[in-house]
Amino acid sequence: MATVEQVEELLKTIEDPYIGKNFVAAKSVKDIKVDGDTVSIEIELGYPAKSIADQLANMITDAVRSLDGVENVEVTIGWKIQAHSVQKSLKPLENIKNVIAVASGKGGVGKSTTAVNLALALSAEGAQVGILDADIYGPSQPRMLGVSGQPESVDGKTLEPMQGHGIQAMSIGFLIDEETPMIWRGPMVTQALEQLLNDTQWRNLDYLVVDLPPGTGDVQLTLAQKIPVSGAIIITTPQDIALLDARKGLKMFEKVEVPVLGIVENMSTHICSECGHEEPIFGSGGGEKMANEYEVDLLGQLPLDIHIREQADGGDPTVTAMPDSRVTEIYKEIARKAAAKLAVTGKDYSAKFPKIVIQNN
Repeated sequence: MATVEQVEELLKTIEDPYIGKNFVAAKSVKDIKVDGDTVSIEIELGYPAKSIADQLANMITDAVRSLDGVENVEVTIGWKIQAHSVQKSLKPLENIKNVIAVASGKGGVGKSTTAVNLALALSAEGAQVGILDADIYGPSQPRMLGVSGQPESVDGKTLEPMQGHGIQAMSIGFLIDEETPMIWRGPMVTQALEQLLNDTQWRNLDYLVVDLPPGTGDVQLTLAQKIPVSGAIIITTPQDIALLDARKGLKMFEKVEVPVLGIVENMSTHICSECGHEEPIFGSGGGEKMANEYEVDLLGQLPLDIHIREQADGGDPTVTAMPDSRVTEIYKEIARKAAAKLAVTGKDYSAKFPKIVIQNN
């Protein structure tokens, strides 16, 4: 008959593919029970992993069955998403555990399309997710989520988030006509961003994905100084010009002490729908080179695919429109890698400290 200690020693040899540590070192083993020839193991991950839960369970089951005296193995895979540390001068927002900023150095690299698909991928993996469209001048999330109409206000002060494909959403695009230009100066834009974030009644979010405007201007500075961000994801194409600007975005987050979870290389290759020929139109290896240069992870490479564009334009992004497609699997892989990277960063303990109140008697 196997012992709990033997099972634990065995689990020290099995690596969590997304954390890069064994399950014991990653503190993912919640419980081990041995009853005769039956072993029950409860694993609690720090990131959502619905798509690969069975795969992880089978990997652990096969290993534990090799122990003498073990006939039956029951493995339960679950996850608990924690609030992670933010910039030193800020505290996490109420009802939002983690804010993930999706940024790009320049426009036209597919940042908004990637942001909405990543939000939907995190949701598909089992997390509670919201998306905030911080691109005040060019809001695109209402169209991409296929959501129209204005948000309701129950108390006359705050806004109820809109719902699209199972995620909560807020955008300036819900409050103005689609064709109305936002002719605002910087201070008005930054104030609008803060109001959209703080005056929305977000409901118990594990992740709020913030779709930033391109560049490193007022909005990005406000986000870095006033909004508690747990991590950032940089979107680029393999093109040298795009990488040049993506580097600036990455360095900005480094300067304001927001950890960069990784880089996503969009429009990596084009596969001809007629003949299947694969061609790197915008060059190759740029994202990987940048990731190595700045010692951050390359979270994934997305193809230049007409379906991604058509589905986003039609209000039904790829992750929901084609849930079993290869592209959706890439989005989910990127989402798991980013969430796992966040899971190993410092946790936020500010809620555990008592508030000190000085009273004058």
